[in-house]
Amino acid sequence: MEILGFNITDELLGTFVPIVIYWLYSGVYVLLGGFDNYRLHSRKDEDEKNLVPKNEVVRGVLLQQGVQAVVATFLFSEVTLRVFVIATQFFIAMFVLDTWQYFMHRYVHQNKFLYRHILSQHHRLIVPYAFGPLYNHPVEGLILDTIGGALSFLLSGMSPRLSIFFFSFATLKTVDDHCGLSLPWNLFHIFFRNNSAYHDVHHQFYGLKYNYSQPFFVTWDKILGTYMPFSLEKRANGGFEAVPTKDGKVN
Repeated sequence: MEILGFNITDELLGTFVPIVIYWLYSGVYVLLGGFDNYRLHSRKDEDEKNLVPKNEVVRGVLLQQGVQAVVATFLFSEVTLRVFVIATQFFIAMFVLDTWQYFMHRYVHQNKFLYRHILSQHHRLIVPYAFGPLYNHPVEGLILDTIGGALSFLLSGMSPRLSIFFFSFATLKTVDDHCGLSLPWNLFHIFFRNNSAYHDVHHQFYGLKYNYSQPFFVTWDKILGTYMPFSLEKRANGGFEAVPTKDGKVN
């Protein structure tokens, strides 16, 4: 919309039109307040009972509206909207990949034929290598990784450029989950409960039927009862060990 040569955007109108309406409409009632027969409180009550003067009320309202205008301007900006869209697509992709891999991973574990002929290859690594995440049967790689990645890309609606960052992030995460280290400054270990120790439990014989979730969250394990709680204990000869806690389920 163009007014007097100035281009007025819908975002600008959405920010300031409600403010203008606020003062115009309230101003009408201030004028109508002159009709004493329709007042709910007398002018004297208005002056004596209120605990704050009118000019302070005006300043307080203008401050509130100023904050709202700043926030609205920020939210309406193209950069903010783009960041919001990217973050939403990234999270959806994480959720889709986690969901697909949990149910496929669990199914292949519980199907004795598929486990023996497909998944058992990856589980030859009782002590995982950082370079071992993709040491698996080609069919497992196709089902869990390739199809899971394709679904996360398609269902999230992300762009090919964003997919570069997402799949690079997922690659870093899965390598980290198999690194065999528990480092105090590792951001993956700080922000994700599903980390190298969590996945290490799954690689042990007692944890094969637990901690299926990968690569990001532990949500499905928690919901469906396949979560094995553990604590990270120091070994006497150095290093750490992920030890199931007393309420852990060990078969």
